[in-house]
Amino acid sequence: MKDLTLNVSKTIHAPIEKVFDAWLNPELLAQFILPMPGMPQPKVENEAQQGGSFTIVMQVGDDKIPHTGEYLEISRPDKLVFSWLSPCSTDGSQVTIDFKVVDSSTTDVKLTHIRFIDEETRADHEGGWTNILEMLDKALSVPVVV
Repeated sequence: MKDLTLNVSKTIHAPIEKVFDAWLNPELLAQFILPMPGMPQPKVENEAQQGGSFTIVMQVGDDKIPHTGEYLEISRPDKLVFSWLSPCSTDGSQVTIDFKVVDSSTTDVKLTHIRFIDEETRADHEGGWTNILEMLDKALSVPVVV
């Protein structure tokens, strides 16, 4: 089952550079990397360069769940690839995020996560990444002033 893959996508109402940079800015990342509604903001630390690492410590109830990885590819503003290690991941778990301009204030984001322990874990992560993209849109969307 380790070859399981998930794909989620979302149109984000912000310019591509702003959307891309949010994934590498620890303060912004903490605002949207919330796989479940109502979670407290995680602790985020990173070294935002190719070969650099990150640590995201999410709080679920009384449990603190670490997520770590390495930035494998940083191609601003089009693509970000990183490894994903957590208590629920398996060897070779990896996330690829592709960014595509829709217009000057809108970006399509496609997230692909590969290698899961089992189908249940894949399904849990699909829900988590979907919520994260929703939260990203909310964190970056700027109301239009008329």
